[in-house]
Amino acid sequence: MQSIQQFFPLLTQPSRVVITTHQKPDADAMGSSLALMHFLRQLGHTVTVISPTNWAGWVNWMPGTREVLDYEKEKTRAEEILDRADWLFCLDFNIFHRTKNMTEKLKSLSCTKILIDHHQEPDTASFDYGISDTSKSSTCEMIYDFITEAGYGDKINEEISECIYAGVVGDTGSFRFSSAHAGVHTLVADLKSRGLNHGKIHEGLFDNFLENRLRFIGHVLLHRMEIFYEYNTALIAIPKNDLLKYHIKTGDTEGLVNFPQSIQGIKLVALVIDRDEERKWSFRSKGDFDCNTFARRYFEGGGHYNAAGGRSSDSLENTVARFKQAMKENEKLLQ
Repeated sequence: MQSIQQFFPLLTQPSRVVITTHQKPDADAMGSSLALMHFLRQLGHTVTVISPTNWAGWVNWMPGTREVLDYEKEKTRAEEILDRADWLFCLDFNIFHRTKNMTEKLKSLSCTKILIDHHQEPDTASFDYGISDTSKSSTCEMIYDFITEAGYGDKINEEISECIYAGVVGDTGSFRFSSAHAGVHTLVADLKSRGLNHGKIHEGLFDNFLENRLRFIGHVLLHRMEIFYEYNTALIAIPKNDLLKYHIKTGDTEGLVNFPQSIQGIKLVALVIDRDEERKWSFRSKGDFDCNTFARRYFEGGGHYNAAGGRSSDSLENTVARFKQAMKENEKLLQ
């Protein structure tokens, strides 16, 4: 994989571009994709954003979201566009299987593939150009760097600013996490100097849900949360019946894994949700417990040091039992 800087000269050549990201895109995935779309269009490129799956309704306020194609719903049209693409930008993921049903299609494409991502252990052999930097707070921060380092900082308009800020807020936990380094605050100061209305973005991200979600969260914290103080661990296991009862949709469980972190002494939080095809895990940790290694070892996952995800094809009961065994095996690390 050649460096992203080596790709910069190609930006002057109008091309057919597809931007994609991981399945069920969050604020950072959607924000980085749309920010890059708005930027490249200013340079004369033809750009389409294709999401592998649907996405949370609370990101629909982002400028350009209505233009995004859902691969699962519009597969024929999406593949026609992919087949004609000169460039494929892959944002906020670093290995093709994170795109679910798009995986084999993306592997088969002969176009130039560019990676921009901040997760661990990238599959660099699958990309022609790119950057993988785990020190970055978010892929949105990396898109900001991409634009400014390529010499096009003057192209950062209101639409791009809103998309970038949304992703930064989402992936730093509203600037709570250690990833919110000094450069992140400098970035925000620059966006504010350009006229960014940050309050609008916070409302879009956090004040944009239905009543049923709040009642669902109350139910989950009361009835589905277990605390293991001897392991400094919290576990939330959500059966499918809860999702149906409260009419939970894509994105409604976003942020739920963070609630138990407010409990004094808790070092590891694990959330598992019983989906149709698999059990999906989210992990958060404080201090020196490595979520990435834990997720890779036990649940076919990975991510960041203090935040990772995983999956299991086993039943909810069995995957919870496996987690409890894994928790015991890591007792010393959780002290």
